[in-house]
Amino acid sequence: MSVKLQKGQKVSLTKTSAGLSKVIVGLGWDEAPRQSSGGGGFLSSLFSGGSGGSSIDCDAFALLLSDGKLQGKSDVVYFGNLEHKSGSVKHMGDNLTGAGEGDDEQIVINLDSVPAQYDRILMGVNIYSAQSRKQHFGMIRNAFIRLVDARTSQEMCIFNLTEDYSGMTAMVFGEVYRHNGEWKFNAIGQGTTDGSINEFIKRYA
Repeated sequence: MSVKLQKGQKVSLTKTSAGLSKVIVGLGWDEAPRQSSGGGGFLSSLFSGGSGGSSIDCDAFALLLSDGKLQGKSDVVYFGNLEHKSGSVKHMGDNLTGAGEGDDEQIVINLDSVPAQYDRILMGVNIYSAQSRKQHFGMIRNAFIRLVDARTSQEMCIFNLTEDYSGMTAMVFGEVYRHNGEWKFNAIGQGTTDGSINEFIKRYA
């Protein structure tokens, strides 16, 4: 039975699913319908709007942190570095539009293989070239993060991000972390105005 989490809630993954060794982190979002910026009728409303006509390209990433800090760029798993050097965290590939049902991007975490030096894995999403395209998370709806037991394909928990994130260009969806020998998940839902992954990771340097 999947647990629906509210912002700030934590859940023990180890207790939820005995013998858990691998989780699939699914992240999803939809682009909100665009408003017409003026005349031109129906076609104008389809191809115009605040994002300048460009689809919103959201990119998921994971940061492997030691005592809350990022030790180097090799600990960032994203579309430019799809697998962590330890093999424990793998990005399953980039989705350029967020179109379609279900997860838009997935990150697989082999909990048993995460080196002991890492105490938390932060999952976030940023909008590619958000500032130049004049795009932000206020143009995104139905955003969620969910964790699935890879053995059974059963969803363990889901967090729907329902706040108004207008003006935010990057987002921490949640984190998987170790505490007293258990793996837990924290629903965060915190937006930032960082314009790129490189800008975002400076927060954890």
